[in-house]
Amino acid sequence: MSFTLEQLRGFVTVARELHFGRAATRLQMTQPPLSRQIQKLERTVGAQLLERDNRNVALTPAGEVFLAEARRLLALADAAPDLARRVSAGSAGLLRISFTAASTFGGLGALLNALSVGLPEVELALSERVTRDQVADLHNERIDLGVGRPPVDPDAFGSRLLHREAMLVALPTGHPLLGAGRPLTAADLANEPLIMHSPLEARYFYDLIVRLLHVDHRCVVHTVGQILTMLWLVEAGRGLAFVPASARRLGIDGVAFAELAVPADVPADPVELHLIWRRDSRNPALWSALRLLESHSSEASHDA
Repeated sequence: MSFTLEQLRGFVTVARELHFGRAATRLQMTQPPLSRQIQKLERTVGAQLLERDNRNVALTPAGEVFLAEARRLLALADAAPDLARRVSAGSAGLLRISFTAASTFGGLGALLNALSVGLPEVELALSERVTRDQVADLHNERIDLGVGRPPVDPDAFGSRLLHREAMLVALPTGHPLLGAGRPLTAADLANEPLIMHSPLEARYFYDLIVRLLHVDHRCVVHTVGQILTMLWLVEAGRGLAFVPASARRLGIDGVAFAELAVPADVPADPVELHLIWRRDSRNPALWSALRLLESHSSEASHDA
């Protein structure tokens, strides 16, 4: 046996008025049905909530505690329909976002700020994953939005360019190549020890570097998956590394950067970061987020 919202409203009104007659009038009902509601509620709760006689009505200690919970339950019940409408419209709810480690010093911060301001009632649940795992989790509906590297299956996933940047060469401070005064070429790097991206853990960057210049794999001294790890190895004097321009923001002492020459058929800023989502996502908050971000992107392009 459980109590009803009608019984809770009756109890809260009597507790506020401390008079059955006035409470019944406020509830637009007669006093006897209201008295029966309170009696049923007390039987369900298993405790006396009100002390009453012919003249006075007062809350018992149990009634005082129950009143606070009753008000909370009624507030939740009153808010539930509006919340459901807002979730359905995409202005409230939960948006699960996954991102690559490198995106945290790229465009991720601006994206999260835009969503927080534009959709303040949408909770953002964040997780860090490489693009390969993002795609798997999107497929299994464990996340709603990925921030990762192209390409993805265009039939299953939508994608949109979020950020584009140059590829740089990270060198130890004082390295002779820093004095070249021009973008570095494959010839400049031919005899240098190189720290390369893992073809398994960082396939996007590995493929991009192979596209940009010929790499003599005999010069590769380390193969790693994370940009930050590369920079620490450069700082330790282990070799040179290829990193996105946003890696400068990490500000690691002992590491300097030089431009990398790119072929004529490659964009000057070849490193891309994309938004990725399921085309058949059922989460309204995702579509609201994408509309908002598209609007921000259009405004930025117009201002530029």
